[in-house]
Amino acid sequence: MENLYKVGGSMQRINQVKGLLWQGKVDDAIAIFAECTLKQAENFCVYLEKHRHRIVNYQYYQAEQICSIGSGAIESTVKQIDRRTKISGAQWKIENVPQVIAHRCAYLNGLIFAR
Repeated sequence: MENLYKVGGSMQRINQVKGLLWQGKVDDAIAIFAECTLKQAENFCVYLEKHRHRIVNYQYYQAEQICSIGSGAIESTVKQIDRRTKISGAQWKIENVPQVIAHRCAYLNGLIFAR
Protein backbone atom coordinates (compact mmCIF):
# COMPACT_ATOMS: atom_id res chain seq x y z
CA MET A 1 0.00 0.00 0.00
CA GLU A 2 2.85 2.41 0.68
CA ASN A 3 3.81 2.19 -3.00
CA LEU A 4 0.24 2.97 -4.00
CA TYR A 5 0.22 6.14 -1.92
CA LYS A 6 3.44 7.26 -3.63
CA VAL A 7 1.49 7.47 -6.89
CA GLY A 8 -0.64 10.27 -5.49
CA GLY A 9 -3.65 11.65 -7.29
CA SER A 10 -7.24 11.40 -6.19
CA MET A 11 -8.21 9.46 -3.08
CA GLN A 12 -11.08 7.98 -5.09
CA ARG A 13 -8.62 6.33 -7.49
CA ILE A 14 -6.33 5.21 -4.66
CA ASN A 15 -9.27 3.65 -2.79
CA GLN A 16 -10.48 1.95 -5.96
CA VAL A 17 -7.04 0.40 -6.59
CA LYS A 18 -6.75 -0.52 -2.92
CA GLY A 19 -10.06 -2.39 -3.13
CA LEU A 20 -9.00 -4.24 -6.27
CA LEU A 21 -5.68 -5.30 -4.74
CA TRP A 22 -7.51 -6.46 -1.58
CA GLN A 23 -9.39 -8.82 -3.89
CA GLY A 24 -6.20 -9.90 -5.70
CA LYS A 25 -7.23 -8.23 -8.97
CA VAL A 26 -3.80 -7.09 -10.11
CA ASP A 27 -4.67 -6.69 -13.80
CA ASP A 28 -7.70 -4.52 -12.97
CA ALA A 29 -5.56 -2.37 -10.68
CA ILE A 30 -2.94 -1.90 -13.39
CA ALA A 31 -5.65 -1.04 -15.93
CA ILE A 32 -6.75 1.94 -13.82
CA PHE A 33 -3.34 3.52 -14.42
CA ALA A 34 -3.31 2.75 -18.17
CA GLU A 35 -3.99 6.36 -19.14
CA CYS A 36 -1.85 7.87 -16.39
CA THR A 37 1.48 9.30 -17.57
CA LEU A 38 2.96 9.97 -14.13
CA LYS A 39 6.31 8.29 -13.52
CA GLN A 40 5.09 7.19 -10.07
CA ALA A 41 2.12 5.40 -11.66
CA GLU A 42 4.39 3.65 -14.14
CA ASN A 43 6.72 2.59 -11.32
CA PHE A 44 3.76 1.28 -9.33
CA CYS A 45 2.53 -0.81 -12.26
CA VAL A 46 6.02 -2.25 -12.74
CA TYR A 47 6.06 -3.07 -9.01
CA LEU A 48 2.68 -4.84 -9.29
CA GLU A 49 3.86 -6.88 -12.28
CA LYS A 50 7.02 -7.91 -10.46
CA HIS A 51 5.20 -8.88 -7.25
CA ARG A 52 1.88 -10.15 -8.64
CA HIS A 53 2.66 -13.68 -7.37
CA ARG A 54 2.66 -12.33 -3.82
CA ILE A 55 -0.66 -10.47 -4.08
CA VAL A 56 -3.44 -12.81 -3.03
CA ASN A 57 -7.17 -12.36 -2.61
CA TYR A 58 -7.03 -11.14 0.99
CA GLN A 59 -10.78 -10.60 1.02
CA TYR A 60 -11.35 -14.34 0.42
CA TYR A 61 -8.89 -15.43 3.10
CA GLN A 62 -10.42 -13.05 5.62
CA ALA A 63 -13.99 -14.11 4.79
CA GLU A 64 -13.09 -17.80 5.07
CA GLN A 65 -11.06 -17.18 8.25
CA ILE A 66 -8.34 -19.32 6.70
CA CYS A 67 -5.40 -17.58 8.33
CA SER A 68 -4.14 -14.34 9.74
CA ILE A 69 -3.50 -11.94 6.91
CA GLY A 70 -1.40 -9.49 8.89
CA SER A 71 2.34 -9.49 8.41
CA GLY A 72 3.09 -8.83 12.09
CA ALA A 73 2.76 -12.47 13.16
CA ILE A 74 4.93 -13.62 10.28
CA GLU A 75 7.61 -11.03 10.95
CA SER A 76 7.62 -11.97 14.64
CA THR A 77 8.08 -15.64 13.79
CA VAL A 78 10.94 -14.86 11.42
CA LYS A 79 12.66 -12.88 14.19
CA GLN A 80 12.21 -15.80 16.62
CA ILE A 81 13.74 -18.21 14.13
CA ASP A 82 16.59 -15.77 13.51
CA ARG A 83 17.29 -15.56 17.25
CA ARG A 84 17.23 -19.35 17.62
CA THR A 85 19.74 -19.82 14.81
CA LYS A 86 22.09 -17.37 16.51
CA ILE A 87 22.11 -18.95 19.97
CA SER A 88 25.48 -18.44 21.63
CA GLY A 89 27.62 -21.54 21.26
CA ALA A 90 25.33 -23.14 18.68
CA GLN A 91 26.83 -24.14 15.37
CA TRP A 92 24.61 -24.30 12.33
CA LYS A 93 25.24 -25.53 8.88
CA ILE A 94 23.13 -23.52 6.47
CA GLU A 95 21.83 -26.68 4.80
CA ASN A 96 20.43 -27.93 8.14
CA VAL A 97 18.38 -24.83 8.96
CA PRO A 98 15.33 -25.77 6.83
CA GLN A 99 15.07 -29.14 8.60
CA VAL A 100 15.30 -27.51 12.03
CA ILE A 101 12.61 -25.02 11.03
CA ALA A 102 10.39 -27.83 9.69
CA HIS A 103 10.73 -29.73 12.99
CA ARG A 104 9.94 -26.60 15.00
CA CYS A 105 6.84 -25.89 12.87
CA ALA A 106 5.67 -29.48 13.28
CA TYR A 107 6.15 -29.25 17.05
CA LEU A 108 4.28 -25.94 17.29
CA ASN A 109 1.43 -27.35 15.19
CA GLY A 110 1.11 -30.36 17.49
CA LEU A 111 2.25 -32.82 14.85
CA ILE A 112 5.13 -34.15 16.98
CA PHE A 113 5.63 -34.25 20.69
CA ALA A 114 8.69 -33.28 22.71
CA ARG A 115 10.28 -35.98 24.79
